[in-house]
Amino acid sequence: MPKKNILGQISHAFSTKSAPDETPVTVVQLEALQQENFRLTRALEELSMLNELAREIGASRDSRAIMDRIIRRSLKAVNAEQCVITMVSEQSLEPMKTLVRAMVTSAEHEQFHLNQNLLGWMHLNKKALLSNSPRTDERFRGITWDQSIDSILCVPLMVKSELKGVLVAYNKKGQAGFTDDDQRLLAIIAMQSAQVVENARLYEEQQAYIRMQEEVRLASIIQRDLLPKAAPQITGYDLAGKSIPAQMVGGDYFDFIAMGADHLAVCLGDVSGKGLGAALLMANLQATLRGQSLHEIPVKDRLTRSNELLYRSTDPEKFATLFYGVLDLQHHTLTFSNAGHENPFLFKRGGDVLRLVAGGTVLGVLDQFPYEEEVVPVDPGDVLVVFSDGITEAFDLEDQQFGERRLEEVIRSCMPEPAEAIIGKIVAAVREYAGDAPQADDLTLVVMKRAA
Repeated sequence: MPKKNILGQISHAFSTKSAPDETPVTVVQLEALQQENFRLTRALEELSMLNELAREIGASRDSRAIMDRIIRRSLKAVNAEQCVITMVSEQSLEPMKTLVRAMVTSAEHEQFHLNQNLLGWMHLNKKALLSNSPRTDERFRGITWDQSIDSILCVPLMVKSELKGVLVAYNKKGQAGFTDDDQRLLAIIAMQSAQVVENARLYEEQQAYIRMQEEVRLASIIQRDLLPKAAPQITGYDLAGKSIPAQMVGGDYFDFIAMGADHLAVCLGDVSGKGLGAALLMANLQATLRGQSLHEIPVKDRLTRSNELLYRSTDPEKFATLFYGVLDLQHHTLTFSNAGHENPFLFKRGGDVLRLVAGGTVLGVLDQFPYEEEVVPVDPGDVLVVFSDGITEAFDLEDQQFGERRLEEVIRSCMPEPAEAIIGKIVAAVREYAGDAPQADDLTLVVMKRAA
């Protein structure tokens, strides 16, 4: 037999006329029994609701779904127009930064926005708040509330004495305002739900971290496959390239692109961003450059076309710097264009140093840009060093940069050595200079020597 029917029969029994030999039930006693009957009935309903809520949220790891169920149960439990859960982060610089916000409201009511001052009050007091006249409440003097808010009930979501969020109910339906019983019940719901919501949120953060790690792994594979496995072997020349990412995935790119038997493109670029996005932009840049290298057009036009293609196929905030040079193996000249990249060094055998500057702005920022090019001779004994800004902008423990002057000195000291050894000496010098300071950016180098 249902519990409500049992309670009803008890009430009916007490309300009937007593037998002649029994003491009559007074009106006061009857009212007390009826009140107790009402209290027990409500307690059973609350217990049933809490049990159902526990089953619903205990089987889910979706924080949004959990909060939605909590809100819908709370809305019905306290007979409110709207309920809102706001999950927060207690940080020293941002005491109440909102992480997640979920809301359920009746169709005929507008959506209320949780007052930041109320969040601040909950952060300081960490206890339930009931106000059936918030506009005249002394605790919120000077605060402007929405005119449609007549009553408010707010309880904290606490986990190990730390505020993780707040559950707010707005406007009691059909009554003057929220009651102490409403506050008690909503506080129980919050206490029962806080750890479940926090566990679901932490689980989602863990899954996001796992996905990010997988993204980084995939990006690392993409990047590794894009870079040359070895430098080409060309009679009379010695070439080498190396890229050392600051993180698992870097944004630097270098390449050697053969164009027939007599020409070789030498590229070094730096794409914006990190992670999978940077790796994909690098792949886009490589495909673009290799495609343009198939056309027998001036170097500057290859960069102009590459810029247009990157501009149309990437987001506005994505761009790349690039040095692009084509070595003519018959005439021993280098035709180059520099798209906003660090100016390479061309060390002449006689001791002079040229900086390869001609070109234009970075790729992918402007739809149309006319790049310039320049031709320089590559004489026997000359050394070309193309580098990324991670080399010159490496910092020591005193926050001082390695700089171009030190780079030039290192190159001069090892010019007679093979290209690969020159790269090794430069990287060693940068790391020795940085000491224990962490590597902040990718270290990428391409060295080309013509035999003396």
